[in-house]
Amino acid sequence: MNMSLMNIKNITVLGSGVMGHGIAQVSAMAGYNVALRDIDQKFLDKAMGKIIWSLNKLVEKNKITKQESEKIIGRIKTYVDLRESLNDSDLVIEAVPEDMNLKKKIYAELDKLAPSNTVFASNTSTLPITELSEVTTRSSTFIGIHFFNPPQLMPLVEVIPGAQTSNSLIDTTMRYVKSIGKEPVLCNKDVAGFIVNRIFIPLVHEAIWSLERDHVKMTEIDAAVKFKLGFPMGILELADYAGIDVIHKATQEMYSRDKGVINPHPILAKLFKEGNYGQKSGRGFYEYENSAYERISLTAEEAERYNPLRLLGVAVNNACWLITNRVSNMEDIDRATKFGLGLKVGLFPTAEKFGFVKIVDELKRAVKIYGNFYEPDATLLKLVQ
Repeated sequence: MNMSLMNIKNITVLGSGVMGHGIAQVSAMAGYNVALRDIDQKFLDKAMGKIIWSLNKLVEKNKITKQESEKIIGRIKTYVDLRESLNDSDLVIEAVPEDMNLKKKIYAELDKLAPSNTVFASNTSTLPITELSEVTTRSSTFIGIHFFNPPQLMPLVEVIPGAQTSNSLIDTTMRYVKSIGKEPVLCNKDVAGFIVNRIFIPLVHEAIWSLERDHVKMTEIDAAVKFKLGFPMGILELADYAGIDVIHKATQEMYSRDKGVINPHPILAKLFKEGNYGQKSGRGFYEYENSAYERISLTAEEAERYNPLRLLGVAVNNACWLITNRVSNMEDIDRATKFGLGLKVGLFPTAEKFGFVKIVDELKRAVKIYGNFYEPDATLLKLVQ
């Protein structure tokens, strides 16, 4: 099969949760026929209700017409039967929970049931694409397509080839992502955390270490991240928003694959064990009145009380590791941090403002006190020469 000529028309989305129904909606809005599959009709009904709600909002804002909204809904069909959902499927995007065994079980089944020309993709945020593909007979037509939450609003999509993925499938996938109006960033190697989570997850842990070591308030660290580093919200606020459960699972997965990527702080695992998952449970690093989207009040005045240099150092160091190891380049990392983490400008322009010399000095100081985790990467050292 010549993948470069491959034409994607019919997409099967497995899992109708937040990610699944979001992927189904953006694909249908771009003109694709979507088969949305879940294990129970009640999950599918709930998902369709959310898609309809979201499209009604777009109609209210005059972004689309009522007729367009109806056409989009008409392009999405729901299925409980897996085999039926795969009829004529050109591309399957799996968006089931982040559990390696569950995903492997699904891919082994898919491999038996899907037409031979169907391409497999996973929306995993941290699990290795190569390992997932190995339970199938089609590792050359298997790829990672990592959307960000919520897919309707977040512009970034990471495209992650496994070790065997064909170049033509990479091109096809990049074209699909652009066709749904998203910003694709190619992650050249299947490394722990891909691009964004390799920067974001260690940063959450570093913020907790800073709380402990620098004797500052949580809101002072968060305000500094928001006002001085240009994040859309504080880093611990962002962790609560993303979900402590999600971050805990990503931490375990990334750390098991690469001990050098994260310096895990035990507080995160403790919050997870206590069931304090952030906004969704009413409590995480902060407490929330209700489960609705709530922002923490952070001020520029509080930001003045904390210098987030070491936090920035850890983020930039991980970004430089990605460059050294040819996973990505500076331009793509800037796009990824802008569109995936919401930074006002990308990570490297932010670092430049603080000064690479200061960042390296801060990391070297941290090595002396806290150990080799902070060792500056070769690419970062080149930036100060």
